[in-house]
Amino acid sequence: MLLTDKVAIVTGASSGIGAAAASLFAAEGARVVLAARRKDLLDQVAEDILTAGGDVTVVAGDVRSQSYAKVVVDHAVETFGGLDVAFNNAGTLGDTSPIPDMSPENWRNVLDVNLTSAFYAAKYQIPAMVRRGGGSLIFTSTFVGHTVGLPGMGAYAASKAGLIGLTQVLATELGSVGIRVNSLLPGGTHTAMAGSDPDRHASIRSLHALKRMAEPEEIARAALFLASDMASFVTGSAMLADGGNSISKV
Repeated sequence: MLLTDKVAIVTGASSGIGAAAASLFAAEGARVVLAARRKDLLDQVAEDILTAGGDVTVVAGDVRSQSYAKVVVDHAVETFGGLDVAFNNAGTLGDTSPIPDMSPENWRNVLDVNLTSAFYAAKYQIPAMVRRGGGSLIFTSTFVGHTVGLPGMGAYAASKAGLIGLTQVLATELGSVGIRVNSLLPGGTHTAMAGSDPDRHASIRSLHALKRMAEPEEIARAALFLASDMASFVTGSAMLADGGNSISKV
């Protein structure tokens, strides 16, 4: 198993990519801390992991809160003895509108959830990983704002592009202490964020070279690679798992 005896935090773990990654990490031997707002959904993910024989604990809260970021790391250390992997996956699309029409409240909320939360997470996760002698820090970014711009997604693109810059700086700061830092850039994925409108899904599928959307488990496998020693020489990367979205023009 790829994560035997590792302790992993997964944020946004109540559904979608986060829930799939938490289940996969646990199946690969990790002791997993689930973090998100919706405790009822976190408890269901945890129950499924426990039923499958995994080791898991839950800390519900708001990733926009600095104190919550500290609580999650403290809980990982107190419950499982340390921290080796953090998959900072929580995110929001926000309201999609042209910048002149976008409310400042929407702009601030999207950046708080997607980018500032990553700063808070890293602030407390890094010292815990240093004490373990290394680790893997992963942020969920996106192709939007990296390889393509989509109308109405100014706040989302800015926040997710910011994660890539943060990744690069942290990778240079932390390489000497054995901490790898990477961003994972999924393509269109069957999650709540993608909605349920068939026409929207058809449009999303058409953007990809594979002409389909990903399942959350497919993106989770890419996160597992970055979390594991299989990626021992991978740091500072913006790793695309986008079904060829970035290179598709037809």
